[in-house]
Amino acid sequence: MRVRALLIVNPRATSTTKPVLDFIVRSLAAEVELETVETRYRGHARDIASAAAAEGRDALLALSGDGTINEVVNGLMEKAPIGAGHPAAARRLPAIGAIPGGNANVFTRDLGIPADPVEAVKVIGARLATGSTRTIGLGLAGDRYFTFNAGLGWDAEVVRAVEEQRARGRRASSSLYMWMALREYYLRTDRREPGLALQTPSGIAAPGLGMALISNAAPWSYIGRHPVNPTPNASFDTGLDVFALRRLRTFSTLNAMRQMLQGHGRPPMGKYVLNLHDEPELTVRARRPAALQVDGEYVGDAESVTFRSAPEALRVIA
Repeated sequence: MRVRALLIVNPRATSTTKPVLDFIVRSLAAEVELETVETRYRGHARDIASAAAAEGRDALLALSGDGTINEVVNGLMEKAPIGAGHPAAARRLPAIGAIPGGNANVFTRDLGIPADPVEAVKVIGARLATGSTRTIGLGLAGDRYFTFNAGLGWDAEVVRAVEEQRARGRRASSSLYMWMALREYYLRTDRREPGLALQTPSGIAAPGLGMALISNAAPWSYIGRHPVNPTPNASFDTGLDVFALRRLRTFSTLNAMRQMLQGHGRPPMGKYVLNLHDEPELTVRARRPAALQVDGEYVGDAESVTFRSAPEALRVIA
């Protein structure tokens, strides 16, 4: 019996073009029984994925950026059986195949999928044909799953600012993210009175943080083709890693960013840097509501978020 797959397409994704989409559909239809559906609004992919999982699809494929893939994952996990977080539970859900269609495509790159969608679909099609899948862990930010990272503070403020620019018609790009990062840092972020505090069940306590990045994989993001790696030891096969800054002073912040970009395989070090590895759970509280991002999407402001690792929760075609 052929694999029953649903291809979810975000027609507004940055690098999705009709010729690319036509090639992808033809390639996949040669390997599987394929149906294609386009998203129409924010959150639509989550509804589609939830319904497809209930119908018993074998695979959910997404041609999109990281935000839509996050929606697909959360829609799928709504149907997770009791005991999700074990390979046997993950096998009862459709496998996910992510085809890069956005600007950064962090999730697909962290899985080792080619950044070019045409090359990516060749890999995914071949693995669909052989039934090759891998089980990975996810992160939870409150009740929202994330695949590669989440954050509170400055980085989430940048994501929020980029989304505001995109709503005005600006195209997402590395240069836009860098410009918004500078603008938020110098004009909007409260750098004098850091308002975040981190706590773990094991007793680690870190007050006075200006930002907190929580990673489920590495690299954390990319500038063009260059990885940005504050948590190089993060992995889909371990718990959550944390990079946080106790101060957002210009020199120490630039020094940490320089280390993230060097690619030497070690977490940034410094007087104001906090690094944690393989944490099953942690809570970040804010003295005042702080921006929260999940897989590069702004999801609102929060005063307290508990982050948890969900090991072996999802089957991926990679």
